[in-house]
Amino acid sequence: MTTPDVWKKSSYSGGGEGNACVEVAFRRDCMAIRDSKAPFQGGLSVPFPVFAAFVGALKECQGRLA
Repeated sequence: MTTPDVWKKSSYSGGGEGNACVEVAFRRDCMAIRDSKAPFQGGLSVPFPVFAAFVGALKECQGRLA
C-alpha cells in the first residue's frame, strides 16, 4: 500500500487563489513537482541532489538580477 503525496505550494504563489505556482511533494527517494493549475496532468520526479542543485542555481540567478 502506498501513501498519498502531501503537496505543498510555493510561498511565491501570487495573489488570488494562489494557484499560479508549482507544488512539491517529498517522496521516499525523490522530489515530485507539478503545476498547481493542472495537478492531474502529470508531474516531474527528480532525485533530491538534482532538485537541490536546481534550487541553488535559481537562487544564484536571482542574486544576479537583484
